[in-house]
Amino acid sequence: MTGAILAVGGAGYIGSHVVLELLRLGRAVVVFDNFSNARREALRRVQALTGRAPVVIEGDLLDASALDAAMASQPVEAVIHLAGLKSVPESVRRPDAYYAVNVGGSATLLAAMRRRGVRRLVFSSSAVVYGAIDSGAISESAPTCPLSPYGRSKLIVESLLDDMVIADPAFSALSLRYFNPVGADPSGRIGEDPRTPPSNLFPCIAETALGRRAALEIFGSDYPTPDGTGVRDFIHVSDLARGHVAALDALARGGLAGRHERVNLGVGTGYSVREALRAFAAATGRDIPHRLVARRPGDIAFSVADPAKARTLLGWTARRGLAEMCADHWNWSRANPQGYDATP
Repeated sequence: MTGAILAVGGAGYIGSHVVLELLRLGRAVVVFDNFSNARREALRRVQALTGRAPVVIEGDLLDASALDAAMASQPVEAVIHLAGLKSVPESVRRPDAYYAVNVGGSATLLAAMRRRGVRRLVFSSSAVVYGAIDSGAISESAPTCPLSPYGRSKLIVESLLDDMVIADPAFSALSLRYFNPVGADPSGRIGEDPRTPPSNLFPCIAETALGRRAALEIFGSDYPTPDGTGVRDFIHVSDLARGHVAALDALARGGLAGRHERVNLGVGTGYSVREALRAFAAATGRDIPHRLVARRPGDIAFSVADPAKARTLLGWTARRGLAEMCADHWNWSRANPQGYDATP
């Protein structure tokens, strides 16, 4: 690649790890973010870790002129679209916001790409598009039936990308269906630090281990799983970052022009919430209090990837197991108990 990579939403949890990976590989990066759920400190630490600075442009995904300015800042080779709202329970309460930002913002970004002649896109989709599948590894050919506005917003954007490659045969896109990103860069310098109270498992466990929560709430103990709690395919965020680079490289090879492919990014191994809690407790060396509560709307019983397509199409496989995910997440949380607010 000769141009820069535009990372839209590149200052967030996943985005900052993707930017870190790109800079470590010597790629030029432009970060576009509104910092509504991200911290500038994350990018300062990325620069300290790599000795290289991305271009940083503050702007909103719904602002067409700001997106145009970002793409005009320097030649852009490809876009990684990581921006958007991402909480399943919040999406049930605020569906209008999720469709406006996730769908409307994506359409605004694609229009800006067309104006600037940028024709390669890596889209951050999600395994929630599959909905409720009771058992077995989930391949990309599985039926899609998302159970939340968040999941439906991701699926609509995937459909939009199907239409984009029909409208422009030179356009190519890869939708990466993430399973459950966890962990942090092993340096402990960057990690997950949401600006709103977290709803996903690992940050909630970490807050409990740090004494910021009296007990971890486990939502649902009557699922049709071996121990009654939900089963998830946890993937280390650094492995996920490598997956984005592999996707960029696959697009750059040119064989995907006029195509939009969906690709699972997961390990292929499922762990229940109880199993993840035990592994995290082992990483901390602490007892982590917890209590069982009712299921949350939009949650599902089982979600485990079949990652075969990622191996064949991208040449990518996950490298890190659950113990390493827990250790790295705890390393970040223990070193940064207030997140980026208190810079050590």
